[in-house]
This record gives sequence, C-alpha cells and structure tokens, in this order.
Amino acid sequence: MTAPLRIGNASGFYGDRFDAMREMLTGGELDVLTGDYLAELTMLILGRDRLRDPKNPSAGYARTFLRQLEECLGLAHERGVRIVTNAGGLNPAGLAADVRKLAARLGIPARVAHVEGDDLTADHPNSLAAHAYLGAFGIAACLREGADVVVTGRVTDAALVAGPAAAHFGWGPGDHDQLAGAVVAGHVLECGTQATGGNYAFFAEHLDAEDVGKAPRVLRHPGFPLAEIHPDGTSVITKHPGTGGVVDLGTVTAQLLYETQGARYAGPDVTARLDTVRLTEDGPDRVRIHGVRGEAPPPTLKVGLNRLGGFRNEVTFVLTGLDIEPKAALVRDQLETALHAAKSRPADVSWTLARTDRPDAPTEETASALLRLVVRDPDQHTVGRTLSGAAVELALASYPGFHVLAPPGKGAPYGVFEAAYVPQDAVSHVAVLDDGRRIPVPPPHDTLVLAKPPEPPLPDSPPPGPVRRAPLGLLAGARSGDKGGDANVGVWVRTDDAWRWLAHTLTAALFRELLPETAELTVVRHTLPHLRALNFTVEGILGEGVAAQHRFDPQAKALGEWLRSRHLDIPETLL
Repeated sequence: MTAPLRIGNASGFYGDRFDAMREMLTGGELDVLTGDYLAELTMLILGRDRLRDPKNPSAGYARTFLRQLEECLGLAHERGVRIVTNAGGLNPAGLAADVRKLAARLGIPARVAHVEGDDLTADHPNSLAAHAYLGAFGIAACLREGADVVVTGRVTDAALVAGPAAAHFGWGPGDHDQLAGAVVAGHVLECGTQATGGNYAFFAEHLDAEDVGKAPRVLRHPGFPLAEIHPDGTSVITKHPGTGGVVDLGTVTAQLLYETQGARYAGPDVTARLDTVRLTEDGPDRVRIHGVRGEAPPPTLKVGLNRLGGFRNEVTFVLTGLDIEPKAALVRDQLETALHAAKSRPADVSWTLARTDRPDAPTEETASALLRLVVRDPDQHTVGRTLSGAAVELALASYPGFHVLAPPGKGAPYGVFEAAYVPQDAVSHVAVLDDGRRIPVPPPHDTLVLAKPPEPPLPDSPPPGPVRRAPLGLLAGARSGDKGGDANVGVWVRTDDAWRWLAHTLTAALFRELLPETAELTVVRHTLPHLRALNFTVEGILGEGVAAQHRFDPQAKALGEWLRSRHLDIPETLL
C-alpha cells in the first residue's frame, strides 16, 4: 500500500502564530509544510506597501515568512520537508530571490522555485492590485523538478495542498475525483487552527472542572492541522501528537462550511462537489474525508480587483444613563448641522446606535450605549479635519456626560474589493525554476459551465411534539465569513433527528427574520445532507468588501454566532 503524503499547515493568514513553522517541523513527521498568508484584505495591504516603496525589490510579499524561514530552513532541510507558500503575494519572484539569498547565507542547499502569471494589474489600470486565482499545477511542476521551496503569488488556498498531492501521486488535469479530494483537504487546512478547535462554536463543551471560569485547557494553544493524503484523493485530517486543540467531526465540518457558497466549490483545476463529502471518525483527533466527487473546472478564472475607494473616519460617542435615545438624536442633529454648515458633508455618512446599556447598572461602562459615526469621502480633508473639528467643538455644548472613545483622526484610505472573471487561457501560468527554466502550465483541456445542482430531497419531517423557546446555538453550530461583499453562514447539527428539524425549519425566510440586518437582502440557502448542514449566502451585506469596513463586523466573522444566539421554538426532545 502506498504511504500517504503528510501535508501540514503553519499559517492561516498574514500575522498568524510566528512559532507555528518551528512547531510543525519539530512536532512530528511531515513531507510538505504549507503556509497560507493571503486574503482579499492582505492583497490590498501588500499593494499599498508596494505603492509606498515601488523601488524596493522586497516590497509586495509577506515578510514574516522570510523571518520564519531564517529560523526553520535548516530544520526543513534536515527533515526532508518541502515548503510551499503563497507568501509571495504581489511579488513571488522577489521573495524567491530573497529565499535563495537566505539559503546561501545559511549554507543550506535549497532549491527555490516560484509560480507567476497571476498578476493582471496592467490590464486593470484603476486597480491597486489585480490578481487571478491560479491552480495547483504550477506548484506541482516546481515540485516535480525538485524544488525544496515553492513560492507563489495569488493561488487558491487549496492549491497549496492539491499541488503537492498532484506532484507526488502523478495526478493529471483529468483526475477530477482525486483533485477534488485534495482540494477539500486543502480547504480544511487553509485556515490553520480553525480545523483544530480555533473559533469553534462548541468550544465550551471542552471545559472540565478545572476550567470553570477559564479558557478550556485543550484549546489554549491549539496545534496546527495536517492532512494525510492518499493516492485516491481521500484524506485524514489530524495534528501532531501531544499538541493542543481538537480534531473531530465538528471542527472539520465547521471549517468545511467556512467561506463556501453552495454545493459546487469551483476552482481553477476542479469543481469539488461538497454535497458528496463524507466524514468519518478515524480514531482520536483523526477525521477521514472520503466520497468526494469532482467535476471539470469552470472555463474562467476568478480575478481579485483591489482599489482604493477613498478615505474613511469614525468617532464613537458614549451615551450614559438616562435618555439614551434623546441624547443620540441631539448629538446627531448637532453634528449633521455642523457638517452641512462647513459645506463639505462627507459623501457617505452612517450612524449606528448600540444599546449596550443596562438599567440600574452597577458600573458606568454597563450603563452606557455607543453611538458610532462612520464617514467616507474621496477627499481626506472632508473626513479628517472637517469631521474632527465638528465633533470636538461639541464637547461642552451637547448632551450631559459628553465624551467619545477616541477623537477622530486624519482619516485613512480604505479599499474596495471586486471580483472579475477571465478565460482560463487568458493567463500565462508559469513555473519558474532556480536554474532559470520556465515551464508553462496549460489551461485545463475540459471545462464545465456550472449550473446549480438540484437540491437534494429533504429528510422526513420530524414528528410533532412540545417545543421550548431557546437559542438555536443550544442545538446547532455555525461558522461564518466573507466572500467579497457577500457573507456565508454555515450551520450544522450533530444528530439525524436534529437534522430533520433544522432542514425543515431554518429556511431563508426564517434566517432573514432571525437576523433583521439581512431582511432586505438576498439570502440563498444550500443543503448539504451528508454533513447535516445548511449553508447560507447573504448577498451584499459587506458592501464593497472587508477593506471598506461597511459594517460593525466587516468580515462577518461573528454573523453565525449572532444567529446561534437567536431564540426560536425547538422541540424539547432535541434539547
């Protein structure tokens, strides 16, 4: 039997735990170590770095990776672990060159390759950064040619796992089921410790007597995940022995539902059918992923467009004690009047009153509500000095107890994310080796115009019986996140009886009712029976994307937890 390929993860975002690379290299056996540093917001941050320092050959990549590698390249070489990362960001060639310099300085004979072709900024002159999401076969080509370190720019997060698997097992573009299995495993690994208990809805279940009033000990320092990939594309998600955290059906289900939209998970190499995914416990801290079916990829590649949208500023007024609503109305009217008088009212003005106050409160903080003003405008002066002057001048002339959390500053630029699509053959996907050779990666020979698959039949309705008003989260887990201007909320339960109830009860209409901020938005529900899960896409709730900070929770990270806190009638037999 062919031994599985052990692929670990050491980073879920730019800024993740610095020591994770060393922990993963020293904690157990690995063949490949990946690091995911990129997100929509990260591309904007790197674009601004490059804009500020255009002549710097090191601008535009995730510099944390190079510092981690200085400590760990020798370890990886000693243990025969190959490293694959998208830390190249906007400048994979620059990072690859600096890794070669580092290896030479440390005396380590590392072969370094990189993948390029994702940068389409020249075709989108109004964008700060425009990058296509490339697939796995550029990475695979680098590894097949003997690279020890592979650096990419914008590839799909799952490509960091699918590429090494394709290289190791000899998969080609037509091996859809195998590729789909690796993509699903890569999706589970990509956010690091979210697969091992981080941000997990049912974290409190891991409390024991010594944990009361504290964080669960098992989750205080969760280990990073790894996948054992098999030749047929099946995998086992696990972690190094003795590390913190938990890998079980719940943690893997939560990550599977994260930032996906529907049963078809389309990528540049394959379309993974999430409605075919099956999970099975495979021992302590081991979950087997199997049954994954794949289809041809779509004929287009997604392109992430990041541009500067203007300038943004905010101020939060603290309203304490009695008459909260009149106090809010007074300061709002005063500030709006002042902005009009200045003849430079910002183009976009948004007010939000958060009633965090409680009656007869024992502390001043819990007696206070927060009135938040956010302004946006193409002109920095309008959101800066104009706003700060108008707000500060009210200090002795407004509601009783007037104060703010912090005075408004000069205003900061904000970004806008948009998605575009180009034909697969419009991108020059190239693997660049350390000897200068360039290996073109052809587009897939067959593609699929995707249609929404038919919704699977619902399970039988649960029998009627007494119900109790209770929070949804007593029964269901959830995880949510951002996809451009949309949000996704995955909801799952852990028993068949609970699934029958959830599938019939939590409709898109009830979702909008439970979360009134979505009432006027399009909410699309997708059913994943094998996971006992529903996945909701909320269109437009995040405006122009995370960098625009359209709402209080700009990445929708807690939207699922809000849903879990809402009360509805739940059968008593399920509680």
